[in-house]
Amino acid sequence: MPGPVERSVETLVVGAGPAGSAAAAILAREGRPVLVVDKATFPRDKCCGDGLTTLALRELDRLGFDPGTVPSWQSVSSAWLRSPQGRLFEVPLPTDGQFAAVAPRLDLDAALVDLARSAGAEIREGCSVTGVVRGADHVDVEIDGLGRVRARTVIAADGMWSAVRKATGLGIEGYRGEWHAFRQYFSGVTGTAASELIVWFEPDLLPGYAWSFPLPGGRANVGFGVLRSDGRRTRDMAALWRDLLTRPHVVEALGPSAVAEGRHTAWPIPARVDAIELATPGVLFVGDAAAATDVLTGEGIGQALLTGRLAAESVLAGGDARTLADRYRREVHADLVADHAMSRRLGRVLGSRRGAETALRIVASSGGWGRRNFARWMFEDEPRAIALTPSRWHRDMFSRRGAFIASGHRS
Repeated sequence: MPGPVERSVETLVVGAGPAGSAAAAILAREGRPVLVVDKATFPRDKCCGDGLTTLALRELDRLGFDPGTVPSWQSVSSAWLRSPQGRLFEVPLPTDGQFAAVAPRLDLDAALVDLARSAGAEIREGCSVTGVVRGADHVDVEIDGLGRVRARTVIAADGMWSAVRKATGLGIEGYRGEWHAFRQYFSGVTGTAASELIVWFEPDLLPGYAWSFPLPGGRANVGFGVLRSDGRRTRDMAALWRDLLTRPHVVEALGPSAVAEGRHTAWPIPARVDAIELATPGVLFVGDAAAATDVLTGEGIGQALLTGRLAAESVLAGGDARTLADRYRREVHADLVADHAMSRRLGRVLGSRRGAETALRIVASSGGWGRRNFARWMFEDEPRAIALTPSRWHRDMFSRRGAFIASGHRS
């Protein structure tokens, strides 16, 4: 890699999305020197469903994040589910704190960058990684506009097609993720989608689903996600998207005045945290770079924030590069791999129309307590596989309060 070392840092974070910003904020607050680089300039849009689960909200709360810094933040008090046969029912969330919310990534990610910067992290935007070379006790990273930066540890938060992963020889040839999703914003929404979070389990999407997530001002994030393993091609999904928007229950939910904003966007979702290499001496992969998305729902913001925190905590715990990598790998496996396996098994149940209909019928007939706790589980208030991992049981499993109680921000 050409050029002399221009500067040295203890930790270099590549990528300023939720995972990278969370890691940087935690390290900077502990007085540790940290440099964050991102090829984008914030605020920037990121194709996403914009939904925040309880896991994501708890991680944001733990980070000291203020929802008031995101003007488009929309709290959610319940979800409406539509079964493959058209059964529509509500699953309410508890009222003591926030258990679900919607926040466009354009605003959320910019606010997280500001949080990391205010904590003391150095943020350099518009800077792309062009090369990586690992030494015995350091990693040299070539960065456009900065030259060669030498770091003791690199936290790779640079997404699905991580440049750092590729440069370290750990890329997966031809990998395009486990899920593929489409999204479009709508304005002028006057139907139930203006205020309600809706999930449609369409027969031709299973085990995927379609959604409408509410935003302030009569707007909504509407989209769908499907597994790549079912053989669908991108052009087939584009046709499916057009058809989905004509279905009567979708049209009714959006209302007659709804207007699509711009064009739809699509993105791949990586979900193989159990099989991908999570770390190598000197480099820790987080968020989408660690393929940490929930394989059942395709949700990844909570997992991004979690892995970013675990990476920062591994750096703070100290040790040589191999010790640090081994510690991080163990922590991610302990937090996510059992739940990944459970999600995969549940996905097989929901993959058939009969399985999905039966599961949702059980939920619909379970009464208030059952529906509420299903909603808490659906929004990852507790780990997916908690019933099978007694080591994670605790007395508040069915009564834990939501996020942002101390700050009083509940709407």
